[in-house]
Amino acid sequence: MKILDHESWKQEIVESVGKGVKRTIGTTFFRGDGANFMPYQKEYVAEGFFETYVMNGLLPDKKFINASKTITSIGSCFAQNVTKYLTEKSFKMHSSVDSEIYISLMGEGMVNTYAIASQFEWALDGHVPTQNLWHGYKAEEFGYSEDIRRRTGAVFKQSKVFILTLGLSEVWYDEPTGGVFWRAIPMKHYDPARHKFKVATQAENLANLNKIVDIIRKRVPDADILFTLSPIKLAATFRPMSCLTANHTSKANLKSALDQLLQDRSTDKRLHYFPSYEIITELFPHPYKFDNRHIHTNIIDFMMLLFDHFYIDPPSITAEELRNLFVETRWQNCFDSASLFLQFGLDKTVDSLRAEREQNAKRP
Repeated sequence: MKILDHESWKQEIVESVGKGVKRTIGTTFFRGDGANFMPYQKEYVAEGFFETYVMNGLLPDKKFINASKTITSIGSCFAQNVTKYLTEKSFKMHSSVDSEIYISLMGEGMVNTYAIASQFEWALDGHVPTQNLWHGYKAEEFGYSEDIRRRTGAVFKQSKVFILTLGLSEVWYDEPTGGVFWRAIPMKHYDPARHKFKVATQAENLANLNKIVDIIRKRVPDADILFTLSPIKLAATFRPMSCLTANHTSKANLKSALDQLLQDRSTDKRLHYFPSYEIITELFPHPYKFDNRHIHTNIIDFMMLLFDHFYIDPPSITAEELRNLFVETRWQNCFDSASLFLQFGLDKTVDSLRAEREQNAKRP
């Protein structure tokens, strides 16, 4: 039997981070000519980190957000952050065009793909649900006013940028009609014979995303569409399993649908994805507040400036300033994480457990 010299088969690939960094990968299998590596910890502070490890493959051909365009931003919490940030910069947001339409009153409460798709179907295609599916934060009913429908359609038609944030895959629906509720079902309307719960699959979410894009492309063909995935976790799950596990499934279904959408429509240069979910979950060691769901304010501030740098013309922050801010924010987050550890007395718990373990080790 002949033993092959695998050492001679090593691939060396030059990365664009730093000064021509080289990495050697697998000695057995061909890995292609353009492998994109997971960053080492030291590379988080390297020049070009965001372009290479965060935004690679996602950067638009040119920045498409500016003060002359009407912008519609709806969906989960990131959409709310975008609306607040751009409004403070005096950009023309949908809520400033018409503050009484549903996407202005409840835009950040439309957290599933069905809810977002239904606004486009209703406002632009005239599709009216047969059941009362739309309710606000206090379970108030939002009807299907023809006046609101027309006004929503008018805002959509003048929008040149749509920023749509997906939140979760767990939905409640009306079984006889298949209609999906914006949120959960108000107690006074709940009917166990017809109201059911499900986890929207990757295929179902993808169908909704395609529906949204198709309607926009038909009615507002020159608009840019930017999808994001919210890093905000489920508060609870209706599934018979831990919320920690259910949350990952909920996000995975959405992320997979978004990825497939972008692959299937790769020739559409006005279709974009901003990795807000990945930025929060991968770049910071302890991004969540005490409730373990919402993001620390300084991290949100950083993310909005990162968004600004790559999408807004002209940007408010330079590449060097963004890098310095990231280093500062990440360091502060590490410090906050240690402070949280001390605040809950976990250091004493660890010391106690260590002492108990050492004591037990001395016993015969």
